[in-house]
Amino acid sequence: MTGSQTLARGLTALQLVATSSTGLTMQEVADQVGVHRTIAYRLLSTLAQFRLVSKGEDGRFRPAAGLATLGASFDHNVRQLCLPTLRGLADELGTTVSLLVAEGDEQVAIAVIVPTQVAYQLAFHEGSRYPLDRGAAGIALLASMPPRPAERDLVTAARQRGWITTHGEIEPNTYGLAVPVHRPAPSPPTCINLISHREDLVMRGKDAVIRAAERLSTLLS
Repeated sequence: MTGSQTLARGLTALQLVATSSTGLTMQEVADQVGVHRTIAYRLLSTLAQFRLVSKGEDGRFRPAAGLATLGASFDHNVRQLCLPTLRGLADELGTTVSLLVAEGDEQVAIAVIVPTQVAYQLAFHEGSRYPLDRGAAGIALLASMPPRPAERDLVTAARQRGWITTHGEIEPNTYGLAVPVHRPAPSPPTCINLISHREDLVMRGKDAVIRAAERLSTLLS
């Protein structure tokens, strides 16, 4: 087993455990990674040694406290700094709010907040990735960058207005509204995104999202 293959399998096991809501058994990890149980044992034992996973009394592996340190180190703990503003915005508007950053040619959700008092809302997972040139968030992130050759008219419009809406570019029948969060270099382009099946709700929340983006721009500057 090469070093790079071992690392890839270990990271895959870590991702699987970290995203499981109930924890995973060693056999489940082995099956999902596609390795023998003995290899899964070595991978999980190493992750546990570094306190990235822990084994419960029920025999299931779950995320451990070491992940908190890794998470806090990402972009100077930007997620935790933004959570109070994002939570307040989600509850005020009654719809899902997310914070995304540009990473290469993709947009990545680093925080997804679902309102607490609403029975049903659109949601997606933190860590979800989509092409950078699609959806309101991707357009807003591109608008935070210097103009590119042959960029979409929507990017130019977002750069001029400071916000953008799209419909059905990521999920069918879904409206999105995104506002860039202005941050000094070399921080990655960042934006707040609002999603809903209801266009009226999205448009009604525009001013609140703009204000929240301004607060975060000040906080993160």
